[in-house]
Amino acid sequence: MAEQQLNAPPRALSVVHETTTGVIQVREHQPDRYTIAGNHLAQHAELSLTAIGLATYILSLPDGSQVDIRTLAERFPEGRDRITAALKELEEHGYRAAGPGAYAQRAAGDADVRLRRPRGSA
Repeated sequence: MAEQQLNAPPRALSVVHETTTGVIQVREHQPDRYTIAGNHLAQHAELSLTAIGLATYILSLPDGSQVDIRTLAERFPEGRDRITAALKELEEHGYRAAGPGAYAQRAAGDADVRLRRPRGSA
């Protein structure tokens, strides 16, 4: 095991990138409780903000979490129709991998939801 270096500078708690215009980003070191979402999702030119936000929420859940349309509609104010439309967008762009029997269950609102990174996305 490596020996602790007491003379090493402490890790910066936050970094601010100064700019005269546009977005100012403050990046804080967060040792836990964070989600990594790729720019291929966060900046996708063809996905709606609802689809990007929903995908980010799903990515933030622990592995093995049960997610379905009904539960999402209970959690968010958008309701089943908008959530179903956002999931369809994600599927059309290769992000959503529907669980077994999802198409038959979609009308009932309890289709299983899984996300994946689309093939060929940078």
